[in-house]
Amino acid sequence: MGVVRNLRQVDADAAGVDIAFRADVHAGLAQRQKAIPARWFYDTIGSALFEDITALPEYYPTRSETDLLTRHAADIAAATGPARAVVELGSGSSTKTPLLLNAIDPSAYVPVDISGDFLRGSAEALAARFPGLPIYPVEADFTQRVTMPDEIADLPKLGFFPGSTIGNMVARTAIDLLRNWRCALGEASLLLIGIDRIKDVATLELAYDDPAGVTAAFNLNLLERINRELGGDIPVANFSHRAIWDDVHARIEMHLVAACDMEFTIDGRLYAMAKGETIHSENSHKYGARDANLLLRASGWTPVATWDDADPAFALILAEATAFRSAP
Repeated sequence: MGVVRNLRQVDADAAGVDIAFRADVHAGLAQRQKAIPARWFYDTIGSALFEDITALPEYYPTRSETDLLTRHAADIAAATGPARAVVELGSGSSTKTPLLLNAIDPSAYVPVDISGDFLRGSAEALAARFPGLPIYPVEADFTQRVTMPDEIADLPKLGFFPGSTIGNMVARTAIDLLRNWRCALGEASLLLIGIDRIKDVATLELAYDDPAGVTAAFNLNLLERINRELGGDIPVANFSHRAIWDDVHARIEMHLVAACDMEFTIDGRLYAMAKGETIHSENSHKYGARDANLLLRASGWTPVATWDDADPAFALILAEATAFRSAP
C-alpha cells in the first residue's frame, strides 16, 4: 500500500519558516542564560548530521538500543501483540524501526517528525521495504499536541519513542509530553520508550563530544540554520561546541560557547554576547531504574516490562496507558 499521504501540522509564515522556530530563537536569546530548544537541531542538514552521529563508535545509545531491539524482538512482540498501529515520535530516518516492524506485525505505521523532507524520505524507504504496510507520515512537532490520522482512529496503538529523546526534556516538560501522548494514543495503548541509564562520566562526555567533531558540527548547524532561515549574520566561526556532565541534574549539557565579544543580528534584531558566554542548546538526562518508572507513572503510563541488559547500559521500557479514574 505504501505511503498514502503526508499530514502536515506545522505552522509556517509566508517565507516558509516555522513560526515556532522564530519565536523560540528570539525568546531564547533574550534570556540571561541564552538557550534554544534542542528540537530545532533537526532541519534536513541537522537530521543528516545526527544520523552520522548514531554511527560513531563513541555514541553508544544507538548501538545499545539496537542490540536490545534485536535480542528481545520476540519478547517485545509477545508483550505488545499483533495488529497495532505503530506511532513513532521523532522518527528521523527510522533506522531502528524495521527491527520493531519485523517483530510485531503492525497494522499501520505513523512516523511523526518535524523535519518534513527527512520524514518523507524515510517513509518512502520504509514503504519500499514493507510494501503491504499502510504508512501515514505526519509532519509535526511531537512535543506539541498532534492529531492522529483518521485511518488509525479505531486501531489499537503502540507508541514508539526510541533514542532516549525523552532525556532532552526537563522532568516537567517530559511529563507534559508523555501525558499528551497518553491522550493522543488513547485507551488500551502501549508505549515502548528508550531511556538512557546513568553511567561513568567519561563514557557520557565522549558520546556527546566525539574526536571526529561530528557532534560539534551538529551543534553549530543550529546557528547556521538561524542564519539561513531567519536572515541572521551570526559569526559561526566564533563559536565552539562544549559538552559537560551536570551531576546535580544527572544530564549531559551541550552549549555553544562564544570565543570573543561579538554582536549579530537575527531578523534585524541586534544581539550581543561576551567572550565565554554560552547558548544552552541541549540537555540529555540519564535515569536510574526507579527514576524512569516514576517519570512514566507520573505521566499516565504504567511500566509492564523492561529490557536493560545492553552494554553500555540502556533501557527499553514497555508501558501501558493508565486508566483514567473519576474523582471520588
